[in-house]
Amino acid sequence: MTPLHAPLAHYAERLHRAAGDTHHVASPLGAWLLLALTGPAATGQARSALAEALGVDPDDAAAAARALLAAPHPMVAAATALWERTPFEELAEWRAALPAYTERGPLPDQAALDAWARERTGGLIERFPVDAAPETLLVLASALATRVSWADPFEVAPGTELGAGSVWAGRLRQVLRTPPVGHRCWVSVTDRAGDVAVHVAPARVDDDGAGMLVVSVAAAPDVPAGAVLAAAWNLAGAAATVPDGPVPGRRSLFELPLGESPLWTVREEPTRTFARDGREERATAVLPCWAARSRHDLTAPGFGFDAAAGALGELLGLVEPPFAAAQSTVARFGRYGFEAAAVTAFGMVAGLPPEGVARIADLRFGHPYAVVAVATDAAGGPWHGLPVYSAWVTDPEDVPADEAG
Repeated sequence: MTPLHAPLAHYAERLHRAAGDTHHVASPLGAWLLLALTGPAATGQARSALAEALGVDPDDAAAAARALLAAPHPMVAAATALWERTPFEELAEWRAALPAYTERGPLPDQAALDAWARERTGGLIERFPVDAAPETLLVLASALATRVSWADPFEVAPGTELGAGSVWAGRLRQVLRTPPVGHRCWVSVTDRAGDVAVHVAPARVDDDGAGMLVVSVAAAPDVPAGAVLAAAWNLAGAAATVPDGPVPGRRSLFELPLGESPLWTVREEPTRTFARDGREERATAVLPCWAARSRHDLTAPGFGFDAAAGALGELLGLVEPPFAAAQSTVARFGRYGFEAAAVTAFGMVAGLPPEGVARIADLRFGHPYAVVAVATDAAGGPWHGLPVYSAWVTDPEDVPADEAG
């Protein structure tokens, strides 16, 4: 498994525990990535709190985040952004260490933030998860988006095939059935959820071999959601690591009793087989289509954004600055594919500045004036600061008709 699997699973357990056992979807990775980007700014107690939330040293987390964002997966569009009310000099060193592709700029208004969320998620998320208030100093955001087609689409089955004991069987007219080939189904024994049913749907692989697996895991009805989610995280990692062979904990169907249970029906029938012991195993699955849309408040201490606010606040000379942190997530699982997106945002605010007075000048160029065109180069090359054109304007013109609209 990837070295990030354990810290991400640790963070995921907190996030899903907070969401409870209601219908929801989340992106622990989206929140973890955003938190990791603040790591290099942290010292002292804030650094310790960040390390605890991230599950790894903050500098290591930041390096991992930079590596992921520098080489995004073809099936996971990823974006990050930092917007500031003003470019704070105190944040210059931290800002410079952010991933090269992190967007930077002045803090936009709410409409522009909403547009960013839509554009970076292909329209799956329409509203940015935090508000840009007048007292907002900065906003750090991440976006992840996926749209994949199954390598082998599902077939359709009557809803009754979910089993007589299923509360969904009576209200779903049709559900999905695995195709004859392409999907993987098995039973595994797990530490926290006991015996579970596992289904793996592979997405269509691109020309470079990049793909995605969507792993579904069901346990007995009385097993807590957190335990099933933890088992699913481990099994998903195993499924990706062992694409063809048996995953750890996989049970032989001949170990299970014949007959009905809430999770499966096991039967025997005669067949012709080349198996050495004459015993062949097959498994199929039926499962419903589903869609979810969730918003998660990430301001609780366990998610680490309080430490992030403390770290950046310390650089700005602010003590315990107020902050907002939230994630909006959406996902859909259907016959032909899977799509999901998450936008995670962290905004730090300060008290409104004291009242004062503004003096405003409207400048007018109503008589001859000079113009100089200067080349610039962010790398400081020989053209940087070099005047290329200059003019003295004494004969102005009207705006052309085709530009006046």
